[in-house]
Amino acid sequence: MTRWSNVSIRRLYEPNVNRTYQEMADHYDTAIVPARPNKPKDKAKVEVGVQVALRWIIAKLRKRTFFTLAELNAAIRDCIEQINNRVTRHLGTCRRALFEEIERSELKSLPATDYVFGQWKQCRAGIDYHVEIERHYYSVPYTLVRQELWARYTVSTVEVFHRGTRVAVHRRGPPNRGHTTLPEHMPSSHWRYADWTLPRIMREAAEIGPNTTALVEIILREKRHLVGC
Repeated sequence: MTRWSNVSIRRLYEPNVNRTYQEMADHYDTAIVPARPNKPKDKAKVEVGVQVALRWIIAKLRKRTFFTLAELNAAIRDCIEQINNRVTRHLGTCRRALFEEIERSELKSLPATDYVFGQWKQCRAGIDYHVEIERHYYSVPYTLVRQELWARYTVSTVEVFHRGTRVAVHRRGPPNRGHTTLPEHMPSSHWRYADWTLPRIMREAAEIGPNTTALVEIILREKRHLVGC
């Protein structure tokens, strides 16, 4: 499991949040103000909320057995309703009433599109003009060999940026050490031969004649490393 912090630069007075967290904030048009490390009073409301969840949800359900996620979610939803409708002594009312009275009118509308979680990785293009993301290799323009790049990847796409400009976009590949290569990223000396697949080789041989076809078949059979070309 990958561990990552919400704060990328830990300055005392001007901490910076990481790019993924900032993207989420931008999507929902909100601001993030990081708390100081080891200062729980900076986020007292959050700490109390965690305490309430521990006492009224986790502790309450700890001895129950659930067989489906939907069943568990329904039980949690019932607990949340009880928490929000419970009148507390220090508030003199319930959380639901305070929400309706104070907070609901201040809420912004949700964005028209869903937020897509994406992670960022700083990487360098190898001599083969590919970058490695989660055990898969994606091509970038060959002119960016050995250049420092930033990659943003989601469950379905991979985007690569150079100095703030997107230079490549790919469909996410499986973590099998495979390669995803776009022809336009290749130098001319590479793409000139990239189209020489086995079907094309056999087709070219057949156009010359049966003897050529027989010779090519013998070569391909003896040179096993060519079978996957």
